[in-house]
Amino acid sequence: MEESTKQLAKMLGERIRSLRLEQGLSQEQLGERSGLHTNYIGQIERGEKNLTLETLLKIARSLGTSLEQLLHSVDPLDVQTPLGQIVVMLSERPVAYQTLVLALMKTVFSWEEEKRK
Repeated sequence: MEESTKQLAKMLGERIRSLRLEQGLSQEQLGERSGLHTNYIGQIERGEKNLTLETLLKIARSLGTSLEQLLHSVDPLDVQTPLGQIVVMLSERPVAYQTLVLALMKTVFSWEEEKRK
């Protein structure tokens, strides 16, 4: 899989996981609703599998959402840019770590603004 394709698959998997968890569903429950095997759901959520349009539609319907909503905010960044590299690094970390980095960034930005005054 090409690097940009891998990143897109990972982002889409994270979006699916996020929507599933928002609804309080397990991977098994999503699998039952969509007719997909639980292991396959896990592989999708980890970005290990490329999805067909048919599979995307099954998942979207099982989550009670549209393809547009499912794909919302799944925008692959250029991993060669600093922002793209930051996104890749943070996407591989737990939410608690991401929250910590966000707090640090806010502190740095606040300090920088105060310094300018």
